[in-house]
Amino acid sequence: MALRYQSLHDPLTNLYNRRYLLEFLGQELERANRKQYHVSVILIDIDYFKHFNDLYGHSAGDLVLSQVGAYLSSQIRQYDVACRYGGEELLIVMPNASLEDTILRAEKFRQGINQLKLKHDGTKLDSISVSIGISCFPEHNNQVKGLIRAADQALSQAKASRNSVKPYQC
Repeated sequence: MALRYQSLHDPLTNLYNRRYLLEFLGQELERANRKQYHVSVILIDIDYFKHFNDLYGHSAGDLVLSQVGAYLSSQIRQYDVACRYGGEELLIVMPNASLEDTILRAEKFRQGINQLKLKHDGTKLDSISVSIGISCFPEHNNQVKGLIRAADQALSQAKASRNSVKPYQC
């Protein structure tokens, strides 16, 4: 049981890993296609993460990742899936969530992360912000890689202004 957990979860954030994400999202898209419901993808990038690591050290960066992961885990619905996509990018799959509802949820995530109070080795850390890109099945794509790519393109637009939420624009 412990080995299975370790094979599916990121040890730093305790979120699911990329391997699990790809499998889950593929199955969810098949189900959504059969039952005709939306599936949204939220791709989150921690703004200025490299600068944060350089300023406070990698252990502080690890703290940021673990605390953002814990925050997201506490805020998602029981049937949503939060994953560490890679580096400082996190991804949430939201079954049966329209684009409009997902934009509202993503904005709440962004605001909540902005309000996290973090301390490392007795030092209060600067507040963190995130940029968020969103895509939605079936509007933006009907394949796993295409849906993630659409969220990543929206994330690129969000990162241009930082600390913002952007849906994919067709």
